[in-house]
Amino acid sequence: MEKEKRAKTIKRTITGVIALPILAVILIFANTIIMDIFTAIIACISMYEYFHCFKSTGKANPSQFLGYIYCVLIAFTHFVDDKLLTSILIAIIPISLVVLFAELVLAKGKKTIRDVAVTMLGICYIPLMLIYLTLVRNMNIGNNLSGKILIWFVLIASWGSDIFAYFIGRHFGKHKLTEVSPNKTVEGAVAGVVGAILLGIVYAVLCNTIWNTGINYLLVGCIMAVLSIVGQIGDLAASSIKRYCEIKDFSELIPGHGGMLDRIDSIIFVLPFAFILFSLL
Repeated sequence: MEKEKRAKTIKRTITGVIALPILAVILIFANTIIMDIFTAIIACISMYEYFHCFKSTGKANPSQFLGYIYCVLIAFTHFVDDKLLTSILIAIIPISLVVLFAELVLAKGKKTIRDVAVTMLGICYIPLMLIYLTLVRNMNIGNNLSGKILIWFVLIASWGSDIFAYFIGRHFGKHKLTEVSPNKTVEGAVAGVVGAILLGIVYAVLCNTIWNTGINYLLVGCIMAVLSIVGQIGDLAASSIKRYCEIKDFSELIPGHGGMLDRIDSIIFVLPFAFILFSLL
C-alpha cells in the first residue's frame, strides 16, 4: 500500500512538472480566441467524464446533447459583449429546464426526473462555472492588474491549497473531516487554507515588486482564505459525485491525477468567487 502511494505521488509530480509549463504558456500568451477554445475543450472533456460516470454505473441517463452544446459555445465567448453574455448566462437555466422537461414528457417513460436533475447539475457544474475562466482571464481592474496576473491567484487557491492539504493531512492528519472523503482530515483542511494564504501573499509581493500592482496583503490573504475554503468544498463536491457513482476517479486521462474533472474540481468552484472578489483588489 505504501509503495502504491509513493508511486502515485511520483507520477503526480512528474505529470505536474510537465503540465504546468504548458498551462503557463497558454494562460500567459494565448489570445482571447485560443483561451476560449482551450476552456471549451476542458469543459467538453470534463462534461464527458461527468456524464460517463452516471451512465456507465447505471445511476442516471442524462441528456448529454444539451451539456455538450453549452461546452462548445464557450469557444465563441469572445464574439459576445459583456451585457449580452450576462443575459445569456441568466437565460441558460430556464431554457435548459424547458428543454429537459419537454424531453421528459416526450420520452414515454425513458427519462426520469433523476435524469433531468443530473443533466441540470452537470450544466450548472461545468460549463456555467468554467466560463468564468475566460471571464477572469479577461479582467482588467486597474493598477496593472490584468487577468493574466489574477488567474494565478485562482490556481494558487486551488492547487496550492490542495498540495498543502495533501501533504500535511497525510503526515499529521488525525481527525477525519467528512464521510464524503474519508482520507481528508481537519488538519489537512486547515493547512490548505494557511498554505493558500501564504502562497497568495508571496505571489502578491512578487506582483507588487515586478508590476507595481499595489495589492493589499491583508485583503489578498482574506480572499485567498475564502477561495481555499470554496475550493475544498468543490473538491468534496466531486468526491460526493464519485462516491454516489461508486468510482475512484472520473477517468485515467491524466497519469497520477485521474481525469480532467478530478484535476479541476476545486478550480470550477473557485472561479466564480474569484471573479467577484477580485474586484475588491
